[in-house]
Amino acid sequence: MFDSNRRVTAYLISTIILIAAVALVFRQAERQDWRAFQQTYFARTGQPAEIHVREIVPQLTGEPELCTTCHIGLAEISPSHPVAVFGCVSCHGGNGLSLDETAAHTGLRGGKNPSDLRVAAESCGENCHNGFADESKNHVDGVLRSVQGTYAGGIAAVRFAFGAQTSAEPVMGVYHISDDRIVSAAGVAELSAFVAQSGNPIEQKFAETCLDGGCHLSAEPRAEPYFFRSTGCAACHVLYGDDGLYRGDDPTIPKDEPGHMASHTLTTAIPFSQCNHCHNRGNYSLRQMDFLLRDDLPPAGAPLSAQMPAEGKRLVEYYQPIGEFTRCEWELDCIDCHTAQEAMGDGDIHPNQQEMQYTQCKTCHGTVDALPALKTVTEADSTALRQAALNPNYSLAVGDTVIITERGELMGNIKFSDGHFVLTGKADGKIYPFNPVMGSGCQQKVDEQESRYCHECHAVAR
Repeated sequence: MFDSNRRVTAYLISTIILIAAVALVFRQAERQDWRAFQQTYFARTGQPAEIHVREIVPQLTGEPELCTTCHIGLAEISPSHPVAVFGCVSCHGGNGLSLDETAAHTGLRGGKNPSDLRVAAESCGENCHNGFADESKNHVDGVLRSVQGTYAGGIAAVRFAFGAQTSAEPVMGVYHISDDRIVSAAGVAELSAFVAQSGNPIEQKFAETCLDGGCHLSAEPRAEPYFFRSTGCAACHVLYGDDGLYRGDDPTIPKDEPGHMASHTLTTAIPFSQCNHCHNRGNYSLRQMDFLLRDDLPPAGAPLSAQMPAEGKRLVEYYQPIGEFTRCEWELDCIDCHTAQEAMGDGDIHPNQQEMQYTQCKTCHGTVDALPALKTVTEADSTALRQAALNPNYSLAVGDTVIITERGELMGNIKFSDGHFVLTGKADGKIYPFNPVMGSGCQQKVDEQESRYCHECHAVAR
């Protein structure tokens, strides 16, 4: 009797296992098999089909990974992050030994984006972009404390204007962040995470219309034309088309579905169009407590004509219609003027944009009685040399003389040689010779250096 019950139990268990196995097969059949991804890739690229499991063993871990079996056409992320060295798992996480989509993607850091600020310290920071005595190398800490990350100034201004806090000094950021090594005079020691808790309906409205779906680095973007981008480090360093469509060869990423990077590539050659996925998209109205889209571009306005010349298209897209700018501000890209510390932070928590944005017209052009400040590169481990090595569009070497900002940053793409100033575009490599103000006959006063003063004579008529 006992043996009979045991046989029945064993039969039931084996039956359950068989049913579960069959169900698993059917579930996997519903998803596209890795072989189908490879067939799509070879058909798309016109190459002879070589359908097989692809294994890589990155030098950094020594552990085999099968990720490129499905992601066969994915571009290498950058020359400084070679797949042969890093693989995929060291940055992305997940299970690199599984060919099942669900199992392989279990444990991915930040979902599709390991540089999202929630996980960047783990994905990008450990032994790579954090943990150095030299603060200029601690990029993750810098970005987390930057005004683009915390949005501290904007939050403080709105809360103070509507009585939710008693002063304009920032006490909240998008997330909690602290700093125990303050260097700058205006540095802030700590910000608590913003929570609409004062009972003020204006504060709640601000949270809904700005902080949720806003433009700070941890916010998911609007899923609309000209807004598509990623978050965290990738918000700047991974380029998106204005239509949000993927243009690479990875067969797992649909090419007709908006919301994807243009290519799986990190770059420091960042064009103005990437910056404009956050900036110059419209204005936040305090009166209406809402973000008002500019009406001359999608999604609020009509698409630009496909026949519009590139120069005209750039002029329309770069600045809002109400914006006033000079020719160099329009022809150059944002990164040609705004430095890495301005964009990514310098390690301190700054109270607002004004405290952190310091590049002015005089930084490059000087004044009527002084040339711009210059410095010759002497250190082989200079931050400016490292930045140049990561950008394909300009070069820098020990012995070159370049413009230096008032806070000591070397602008490695702006050289002074044989009495001439030359800027090389970081985003496109174009060469722009330019003249200093001194000796030009300019009548601007030395103490009037805001861009609005230069706009009085040099503004571009749109």
